[in-house]
Amino acid sequence: MFDKHKGNKPQNDSAPPPVASHSAPATPTPSAPAAGKAAVIGPGIIVKGDISGTDNLVIEGKVTGSVKLASHEVSVGPSGEVNADVAARLIRIAGKVHGDIEADERVVISKTGNVRGNITAPRVMLEDGAIFKGSIDMDPGDAAVVKSAVAQSRPAAKPAPVPEAVSDTSDKAPDLSLKSG
Repeated sequence: MFDKHKGNKPQNDSAPPPVASHSAPATPTPSAPAAGKAAVIGPGIIVKGDISGTDNLVIEGKVTGSVKLASHEVSVGPSGEVNADVAARLIRIAGKVHGDIEADERVVISKTGNVRGNITAPRVMLEDGAIFKGSIDMDPGDAAVVKSAVAQSRPAAKPAPVPEAVSDTSDKAPDLSLKSG
C-alpha cells in the first residue's frame, strides 16, 4: 500500500538525501557573539601579549596580557582563562577572568563565570551562581564630566540673605515667654 513509488529511484545514488527545511538549526554556544565576524582563540591555544583588532573575539583558550577591542564584543567561553585587563563595547564572561574589565555598553557574567577584578560599565549583569570579587563602577568619569558641564551652564543662585544679628546694646531683655493661643 505504501510502496507505490518503490521503483522510482533517484538517478544519482551518491547524492545525499535532501535536508528538511523544518529542522531546527544548531544552537550557538553561549559564548558566541550575537552578530558580526568573530575571531576565536580555541581551547588549545595560549596567547601572551596584547590583543587588539576590528572583529569580535571569542576566547576559549588562555590569554595573558591585555585585550582591547574598543567598539566590539569580547566573549570568554566556559573553558576560557584570561589574566588580562579587558576593554570592549560588550563583554560576556562564562569562564575565568583575572583583571580589570571596562565596557562601553554592558558586562554580563554568566552562572559559570568567575571574575576577580574591577568592572567599569554603565550596565552590569551577574547571573545567579556567578563568582565575582572586586568593585563595580556604573557611573564612570564621563558621567561626572556631564554633570559638571550641566552645573556650569546653569546661572548661579543668589545666596540666601543672612539675618541681621541681634544687638546686645538694648537695655531691654528679650521676651522669651511661650504663649499659646
